[in-house]
Amino acid sequence: MPEPKRLTSDFYARDVLDVAPDLIGKILVRRLPTGEEFRYRITETEAYRGEEDTGCHAKAGKTKRTEIMYMKGGRAYIYLCYGVHHLINAVTGKEEQPQAALIRGAEGYDGPGKLTKAMQITKELNGADLTVSDEIWIEEDGAKPEYVTGKRIGIDYADEYYKNIEWRFTAKSAVKPKKTIQVKDRLKKIKK
Repeated sequence: MPEPKRLTSDFYARDVLDVAPDLIGKILVRRLPTGEEFRYRITETEAYRGEEDTGCHAKAGKTKRTEIMYMKGGRAYIYLCYGVHHLINAVTGKEEQPQAALIRGAEGYDGPGKLTKAMQITKELNGADLTVSDEIWIEEDGAKPEYVTGKRIGIDYADEYYKNIEWRFTAKSAVKPKKTIQVKDRLKKIKK
């Protein structure tokens, strides 16, 4: 594979529905003040697209929390979820068109909170310019894994259309098989 290169502003300037699936296979990089680097290949993303998207933070318009989503693509939008986990998004699109791609998972980490904890990504990096930051960025090395789509997770507050739209993108290699339950065995355990 070619030498990894940082993604440029042209990559992020596109619509989130193009950027979010294109982030699959890219490498999220976090450099600590000590110089230590964490590098994980992105395996899952979700698209959040504008004030009309009732699953998107921008549904209430521009606020102190969401103002970064209104910047031109290429910024990190990082927020605290449920007061516990920091989640990282890549802002996409043009200025004043709030869109962001949530990075839901990477190789070795199947949840957005687990990933940010492992990479020491916190709100201090909120607003970082992913195209020039020395602390956080995303690279391309030519990997283009196949992916599947699905419903976004954790947006029960959204209306039915946006709750059910398939704007989650997962590398096929990261899809977990569904658990099956043997009904006969389960009934035997209940009867005992």
